[in-house]
Amino acid sequence: MVDEKETIREMYRKYWKCMITKDTDGLRDLMADDYYLLHMTGVKQSAEVFLKGLLDGTFNYYSADHDSIEVSLNGDQATMTGRSRVMAAVYGGRKSGWRLQGDFTLRKENGNWKFTSSNASIY
Repeated sequence: MVDEKETIREMYRKYWKCMITKDTDGLRDLMADDYYLLHMTGVKQSAEVFLKGLLDGTFNYYSADHDSIEVSLNGDQATMTGRSRVMAAVYGGRKSGWRLQGDFTLRKENGNWKFTSSNASIY
């Protein structure tokens, strides 16, 4: 039997690999069509707007070491909180270390988990 929680944890790891390599196709594959990101600045962005920023250099991620990935399941819905130490340069700032927390929501679509939202903060 598939370990649903581990599947979601692996999605989070893949999410960060794609962010670092700017693999927008890989990210789109993880995201539901209605996915949105809420930045710690309070800015809400659709997947397309966020991915454009990843490609144009607004968001640059260099590494991510994961401290914890907690998953809660409720049928075809799930929540996940990932805490990672990330090296990044965003919005024209210098490269520096961040302790980022991502609070994600997910839903199962056609048998596959998809991220529906993420809310970024620091921890």
